[in-house]
Amino acid sequence: MALTKINNNTLSSAGIATGRVLQVVQGTHATQATFSTTSYQGSATDVTITPSSSSSKILVFYSSDFYIANADSSWDHTLYRDSTNLGPANGFGSTRADVPDTAFQIAAHFLDTPNTTNATKYEFYVKRIEGSGNLYLNGNGSKSVITAMEIAGW
Repeated sequence: MALTKINNNTLSSAGIATGRVLQVVQGTHATQATFSTTSYQGSATDVTITPSSSSSKILVFYSSDFYIANADSSWDHTLYRDSTNLGPANGFGSTRADVPDTAFQIAAHFLDTPNTTNATKYEFYVKRIEGSGNLYLNGNGSKSVITAMEIAGW
């Protein structure tokens, strides 16, 4: 990363702390959920963070267990900030079951620049992209986790 100089001083010597973690919040969801839709549907695994500065970045991590009941079924997952999908067109990852009753662990992370000091909700979403049947989250006592960290802007 290149250093930015102000009057021949780096930002750190000018007293501006960048890249520090300012706060961490976490959300979990342990209730089993069933999905069958071909459009993105919220997982109910969400977290709300209120950035202290509009220049802050928010680093979001999420993970969950997927259980796919049908063979030849594929699922995508993505991250939403409020009502905005932050992922690419095909989401952050696809999971495919070639045989019935397949379990997976999914995880992703994303560095966001929300440009706000308002409370901001992050939630991961899933959708079926191929095949038929259902996707189940949080079976057998597992839980989905989402963590948001506010990073001082740079």
